[in-house]
Amino acid sequence: MELKQMRYFLALAEELNFGRAAERLHMAQPPLTRNIRALEEELGTQLFIRTAKGADLTEAGRALLDEVPNILALSRRAEERAQLAGQGYTGQLDVGIFSSGILNVIPRLLADFHTERPEVKIGLHNMSKSEQIAALRERRITIGFNRLVPDESDIGVDWVQREPFLVALYEGHPLCDKKTVTLRDLDNERMILYPNAPVHGLAQEVTSAFRVEGVRLRVEQEVEDVVTCIALVASRFGVSVTTESAVNLRLPGVVYRPLKSSQLREIELSCLYRREDTSPILLAFLKLIRSSRSKKNLPRH
Repeated sequence: MELKQMRYFLALAEELNFGRAAERLHMAQPPLTRNIRALEEELGTQLFIRTAKGADLTEAGRALLDEVPNILALSRRAEERAQLAGQGYTGQLDVGIFSSGILNVIPRLLADFHTERPEVKIGLHNMSKSEQIAALRERRITIGFNRLVPDESDIGVDWVQREPFLVALYEGHPLCDKKTVTLRDLDNERMILYPNAPVHGLAQEVTSAFRVEGVRLRVEQEVEDVVTCIALVASRFGVSVTTESAVNLRLPGVVYRPLKSSQLREIELSCLYRREDTSPILLAFLKLIRSSRSKKNLPRH
C-alpha cells in the first residue's frame, strides 16, 4: 500500500463521492477510481460500496480509516524531519572550547546559532588545542576554537576574531600609572605565563617576544589557564601578558593596560574543523562566524 493510495483513500473516505474527492485531489475521476480498485485488490477486500450518490465505507474501509490519518501524519513528520536535518536545522553541534575563548565571542556565536536553529543541540567540551585536533579526527566534536593553531592537512582553520594584547597588573603596581606598557617596562618583573602546554601557544609567543626584544623574562609561575593566571595577578603573585578577553573576568584587584610591542600586537581566535566535513550544521555555523566577522568590518587575510 503506497502513500499515494492512502491519500486517495482518505479523500474518498471523507468526501464519500468520487467526483468531489477527485476535485479535492486535483485529478480526474477515472485515475482515482482505478487507484481505489487497485488498493482493494491489493488488500483483498472491498473498502467502498458504490451507491447512487457516491460511496459508503465498508467495515474494512472504516477499519482502514482509523489508521490511515496517523500513517500519513507520521509520513509528513518523517519528511519534515529529514528536510530539517538536511538543511542543518536539527541534529547536534559539538564544540571544543578553551578557557579564555569562552570569555568573549564564542558565547555570542553560540547564542546566535541557538536562536537561528533552536532544534540543534549544542554540546560544549573543554579541551586543549591538541585534544581538539584529536577529537575532530575522531569525530567527537564538529568544530573547535583556539589560538595559534598548527597547520594540519586534514584540518581547516578560519579566523574568528583578532584581539590586542594587554598587561594584567595588580592594584598598586607602579606600572598602573602608565597609559601603555612596553616589554621593556616588564624587564625582570615577576611574570605569570599560561598555558603551560607542550604545543606552541600564548606562553611561547610571550617568551619569544621577550627574547627578540632583548628583555629579561622572569617567570614566577606557569599555569594552565587564564582564570588561574588572572587570579594569581589579583593575589599579587606577579603580572601577566594576556589578551583583551581576559578583562571579562572582572576579578577585583586587577588593572589592565594596553601592551605596546613590535612582536605582540594582535592574536587571532580561530575555529578549526575537518576539511572533509560538509555537514549542513557545520556549514551553517561557519556561515554565521563569517557573517559575524564581516559585520565588525574586520580586515580579511
